Amino acid sequence: MSSASPANPLKALQQWRHQLTVPQFTVVTGLLVILVGTFLLASPLCSTDDVGLWQALFTVTSAITVTGLSIIVVDRDLTLLGQIVLAGLIVTGGLGLMAITTFLQGFVQGRSGLRHRLDKGRALDEFGVGGIGPTFNSILVTAFCVMGLGAVTLYAFGFTDISNPLQRLWASLFHVISAYNNAGFGLWEANLVDYRDNPVVNGVIAAMIVIGGIGWRVINDLWVNRLRLRRLRRLSLHTRLVVRTTALLIVLGCVGLLITEHFGYEANALGNLSLWQKIQITLFQSVTTRTAGFNTIPLSAETITDAGLLLMILLMFIGASPGGTGGGIKTTTFAILMGATRSTLEGRSDVLLHRRQIPDGTVLRAVGVTLASLLFVVLMALLLGIGPTAQGLPGHQSYSFLEKLFTCVSAFGTVGLDVGVTANLNRWGQLVLMVGMFVGRIGILLLLSALYGSRPQARVGYPREDLYV
Repeated sequence: MSSASPANPLKALQQWRHQLTVPQFTVVTGLLVILVGTFLLASPLCSTDDVGLWQALFTVTSAITVTGLSIIVVDRDLTLLGQIVLAGLIVTGGLGLMAITTFLQGFVQGRSGLRHRLDKGRALDEFGVGGIGPTFNSILVTAFCVMGLGAVTLYAFGFTDISNPLQRLWASLFHVISAYNNAGFGLWEANLVDYRDNPVVNGVIAAMIVIGGIGWRVINDLWVNRLRLRRLRRLSLHTRLVVRTTALLIVLGCVGLLITEHFGYEANALGNLSLWQKIQITLFQSVTTRTAGFNTIPLSAETITDAGLLLMILLMFIGASPGGTGGGIKTTTFAILMGATRSTLEGRSDVLLHRRQIPDGTVLRAVGVTLASLLFVVLMALLLGIGPTAQGLPGHQSYSFLEKLFTCVSAFGTVGLDVGVTANLNRWGQLVLMVGMFVGRIGILLLLSALYGSRPQARVGYPREDLYV
């Protein structure tokens, strides 16, 4: 009896591990990576004395969720090894925390049945029963080729003001990694404000953000059909929808920010700039607001109008595309909702996008994702608006509800833009943001699936009855 007793906990742990579903395994693995990364980043080899366990925990959570919200200054508070660890954590989260954990689960559980492979495919946002190995390898190869090209361009033509070749090389690598993975971490406290007028830095970072945000599936589809792009019908509906919605949101965001800031108060960030500078800045901010979190202008309630902040909140909430490195409710979800609205106004009972009928189940998922995400963000904002958290740290100014809502959406959308709120929140407020970042990166539906599991379809039919709407 005594000899079998020590083995029982280990056996129970192994059984529990093998019983985990993909969503549960993803959540558990993400939490373990954050825990290990926290202790590593808080060590003297990686950080200065100003970085304790709490600062490391917040930074690692932000890196794994590719958010970019930070309560430290990377080049001041982290050693070179710490910066390399941070970049590694960004890659781990950005290239797909779900993809990596699903890949590892094949070794842990050792099951390869049809049902299990379909489950793994859903976790990767992949259709069909293809092997996960080739897909994951293609994701890595594509990512490192794109990031390598971006780093070379930044080194040769972008960060030319950095005289030290090694420092320039590391700055190029770090910012390309952060941009492609839509993390928004910058080495410097001012982020990219000093490169506001540098078209190479703006262009490369924006290109990395867009390529990383649209997802590997879209990149692969465009590459396979690169010689036949004039015939857009050869592209999948997903690719056409992602590309068109992304382009439309970038243009509308740029024009919208131009309008809100042009007619805003004179002391705003774009007040005394030329038209070309305004276009360059608003175009960059329109790209980075939806997914990444870089900024080339100071962001605060004093430099950006309330209308501009509200527009940025909407862009952050929509976010990137499925399978990409960003967060938000996704561009396809937004497109489906717009298609459903149009169908309702036209009196149709089905949703059509690009002459294709969208299944009712997909429409329901889009509505569910949007409503659940909206409720979660509202809950975050409520928690930041009650008790001591509402006043922030002693001796610091209190923040308006719009500023707190902006920060909550930035955390949940894994964007990372900050209007000066994050570092001045107490630990309870920062904990709310950490939970929001994790939920936003994992996905609200995947998290609910991990908590409640999948329920079988009911075999009982119920009578239909209309409601007044």
